[in-house]
Amino acid sequence: MHNVKKTLLAALAVVPLVALLAGCAGGAGAGDDVVTIGVVGASDPYWADYTEAAAAEGIEVDIVDFADYAQPNPALAAGEIDLNQFQHIVYLAEYNVASKQDLAPIGATAIYPLGLYSTKHDDLADIRKGDTVAVPNDASNLARALLVLQSAKLITLSDGGSIFSTLDDIDESKSKVTVKALEASLTATSLPDVAAAVINNDFVAKAGLSLDDALAQDDPADPNALPYVNVFAARAEDKDNATYQKLVEIYQTSKKVTDGVLEVSGGSGVLVTTPVADLESSLAKVEKDTAAQK
Repeated sequence: MHNVKKTLLAALAVVPLVALLAGCAGGAGAGDDVVTIGVVGASDPYWADYTEAAAAEGIEVDIVDFADYAQPNPALAAGEIDLNQFQHIVYLAEYNVASKQDLAPIGATAIYPLGLYSTKHDDLADIRKGDTVAVPNDASNLARALLVLQSAKLITLSDGGSIFSTLDDIDESKSKVTVKALEASLTATSLPDVAAAVINNDFVAKAGLSLDDALAQDDPADPNALPYVNVFAARAEDKDNATYQKLVEIYQTSKKVTDGVLEVSGGSGVLVTTPVADLESSLAKVEKDTAAQK
């Protein structure tokens, strides 16, 4: 999730899997010699480069496009696809806990900062007391967005803030702005109606914005950012599949692919090759903490 991109992650309340876009052949239906990978944003040019790089290694890949973040995990759990690559660890943990699934990270891709944008103001100081700021409404990105707003001194979170913060944690008496939660794809389109909006990287360019336009953002280099590393995910029984592991390696080492990933991110993405053991450890911790919140 470019928040990841590609997601703190789409609503994590489990929703019925809607009809997939054209080209979605299920893992079984596609045949054992084709690996289907679910993504949000298959039109990004690097996916064509990735498919070519995989083919050069003898692996046929079918990139399956999904309209929003709520769809790829249910599709993976149901065996409709073989892998997905769109989310960070926090989003995956929240899905697993809410859906009683055990999808597993099999490789890291990148981490993307989450930014605050405005078409009305060029500086944070221009945002007035009582103005409205929009944030993504899915649990993981909502919490992350609130932390960005707190760092920007636009709100104060009563508990100091965490990956589980919600609108209820905002101390309105100490906050400068009012926060409105919207579906992730709508935060960008809300800009004419709000003072500013926290927008997932996937939707920044589509809104005619540049990542350089962000008034504030979080720091992907922070050691505490590990839960926001984007990952390839597989069903637990497939996490040691050699072909799938090779596909992760291709993504991480193909220069055309990594250059393309950075280009699409506007240069804001930070490519990572975090060991899978660290990803698994982070996932287990976030799942445990998430379950304790229920």
